[in-house]
This record gives sequence, structure tokens and C-alpha cells, in this order.
Amino acid sequence: MGLLVLDRRDMALRLDGDAAAVYEGGKRQGSVPLHLVDQLVVQGTGITLDAGVLGHIAEHGGVGILLSARHGRRVAYVIGPGHNDICARLAQARAVTDEAQINAWAARLVLAKLRHQRRFMRRALGLRADLRKPLFDTLRRLDADIERLLPMQTIERNPGAATLRGIEGAAAAAYFKGFGALFADALEFNGRNRRPPLDPVNACLSLGYTLVQAQAVQACQCAGLDPLMGLYHRPSFGRASLASDLIEPLRALVDEWVWGLFRDRTLRAEHFWRDGAACLLGKAGREHFYPAYTPLRKVAARWLQMQCRGLAKQWRDQGMALLPYCADDEDDE
Repeated sequence: MGLLVLDRRDMALRLDGDAAAVYEGGKRQGSVPLHLVDQLVVQGTGITLDAGVLGHIAEHGGVGILLSARHGRRVAYVIGPGHNDICARLAQARAVTDEAQINAWAARLVLAKLRHQRRFMRRALGLRADLRKPLFDTLRRLDADIERLLPMQTIERNPGAATLRGIEGAAAAAYFKGFGALFADALEFNGRNRRPPLDPVNACLSLGYTLVQAQAVQACQCAGLDPLMGLYHRPSFGRASLASDLIEPLRALVDEWVWGLFRDRTLRAEHFWRDGAACLLGKAGREHFYPAYTPLRKVAARWLQMQCRGLAKQWRDQGMALLPYCADDEDDE
């Protein structure tokens, strides 16, 4: 399954049987079999979409991601109805109000995130021995925080959300010092910022996280989970909180991938432009960014599918006990 990107003003996508015909400047440029597309990214204005294309992608478990023209922020998802099994969602709704389950889940989530960050920092140290001091300091802090988190995964020994967030925050501060040391001073990367991103690195991190979160929403829907009902990220108006939970351990993979884009000079300063304080990835940069994203996209998809299937099974089993099947209760048709 693949990613299809429309990011030019004069582009159009029209349904042509089981394919999407791509037009630019009113001229047909080719077609894409829709069974090969599970994500459609649309960024900008003046782009024409056939509703049939969106409907086909959503109906077959795909997702459409609409990004703002300038800053690349997510505006909307277009996604199908998802799995119809109510049992998993019923148990999920109960879990988001169960403090013991929330805290145990949060501890496992933060632990997985820190382990991925540590793995990245170890690989970076192997490639950048000249940065031994900042990377070693980061690794030492991550090692200590991982040791603190190990016994907290059980309900009995979990200290609660406030303590977990404190550990995560301190680890993040140390991690971004090491991460920031990997980039040239000319990129002006001084830590995470967004809405808008202020430098090229943050521009790529924001877009990368947005794409992975869309994959998480898609995986939740396909597994029969509600992407809005998260545990560590509490349910909030309009936020895909469970999807936000699920991508936390994947953020370090995005970080490492973004570092690779600049390390290998796939992306360079001329691929970005300024809109006031905001730093934005230009069209030429996006032509490099999206093709390079394909390997990471596949890794993220496999991990998210595995996690969502596991959660769905766990919650479906719990939900069956709450809502046992009864043939007499079926609606007559």
C-alpha cells in the first residue's frame, strides 16, 4: 500500500474506474490504481478532488489527510466507518476512566518511548564520536530514567500520572540536548517548537509526526478502536488521543529519520522558506521528503497495526463480558 501526495495548486484527482486519474494544468498526467493507495495527502489550495476518490480510499480502510496550505498543519482527516464491533469500544470507554489502567498503560508507554530514544542515541554515538560528551550525558540520563520506570509498569507499584509526566519531561529535556547537538548550527535548531515551527528541523519533525499520527488514526479505525479515547493523552475535544498515545514510542524513529535527511543532505537550507517567523518546507523540499518517508511509513504501519490488534483483542474480550451476545436482542430487518 502506498502514499499519494497532491501539493500543487493546479492539480486534480478524478475517479476513473478503480483508479485515480491525475491531472496537472488540465492535462492528464497518468493514473494510480486505488487499491495501491491507503493514504492520500492534500496540501494547499486550488486542488480539485473527486469525491469518489476520497470515498473509495476511505471505504477500503485508507485515510485522506488535508493539510493547511502554508504551515502544513492537519486540517482534517477523511476516513471510513471502521470496524463495527462494539465490544472493544465499550471496554475502551471504561478503560479511559480507570485510573489504575491509565497509569499502568502510561508507564509502559513512556518506558517504550525512552527505550527508542536510547537506541537512537546509541546509534548516533556510533556515527558521531566527536559528540561523545553531549550524547553520553543524554544516554546516562535515559538509562537512569528507564531504571526508575521498570518497576512502575505494574498497577501496584505505579506512582501515578504526575510522577510519570515528571520523569518524561526531565528525560525529554536531556534527550533534546543530545538530539540538538547532531545538527549544524546553521539550522538553528534549539529544541522542539511548533505552531509554527521556527527552523528546518522542526518543520520536518512536525510534518513527520503529523503523517505518523494519521497512520495511528487509520490503524485504530481498522482495528475497531476509537482514536479519540486515549489513556495517557486524556480525551479532549477534537483530539485523537489514543493515536497520540500510540505514536509516542515512534517519535524517536521520526527524529532519527529527520536527522538522516539533513546528515545525508537529502534536505538542505534552500529547500525551506520563511513566512514571518515560521519556517516552511518548500515544494522542492517536499519532492525529497515524501519519497524518503516511504521506508519509515512501512515500519510505523507494522508497529501500529500490531499494537492496535493487541489492544483490540484485549478490550474485545473484556467487552464481551460486559455485553454478552444475545440473539433475542438482534433487530429484525
